[in-house]
Amino acid sequence: MGWQEFIGYLGSFLMFSTFWMKRMIPLRIAGISANCAMITYAAAAGLYPIMAVQTLMLPLNMFRLWQMRNLVNRVAAVGNFGPDALVPFMKKESFTAGHVLFKAGDASDKMYLVKSGTIRLKEFDVTMGPGDLFGEIGLLSTRNRRTATAEVAEDTQVLALTRDDVEQLFFQEPEFGFFLMELVTERLIGNLDTPADQQLTPEGGSRG
Repeated sequence: MGWQEFIGYLGSFLMFSTFWMKRMIPLRIAGISANCAMITYAAAAGLYPIMAVQTLMLPLNMFRLWQMRNLVNRVAAVGNFGPDALVPFMKKESFTAGHVLFKAGDASDKMYLVKSGTIRLKEFDVTMGPGDLFGEIGLLSTRNRRTATAEVAEDTQVLALTRDDVEQLFFQEPEFGFFLMELVTERLIGNLDTPADQQLTPEGGSRG
């Protein structure tokens, strides 16, 4: 076996190994190594289409690795997960009174933490205030749809966490997954401990 074949087999093995990795950082490192090996093999063998594809994939894997390293560093700085621990991962959004954040039936692409002001869930006449998380169950449900309309009751600032960030946190940091499960479980237990007309809604808060 020549060195070119060895590099080709090595690249193939590394690419195959990424399908079995559960942690994102090792997966990206293996992907980068596979890209480098396959670029070398394709260049030596004159397989230029393969070399072009691998060359395009290399910077993408490097960018994703950089993203995940930043995420891990932020997790280490924050410590245990909780509503406040999510703040470094969230982006601030401001809305004026009367703005509709989302409607029932809309695709769920973010979860929110109220920083100031109030959000009203119209269908259930529930008001969300500072420190309240809502919208997380829509991200986790198989239907991926909002179950209530969120309207800004007064000038409000929220912190938003996108679905993409939720997925990255979920796969990279098991603590975040446990945090979400605990949050959803608390909402469901709350349903059992409160009257039927005051039960938790899937978007957070309580039915009033």
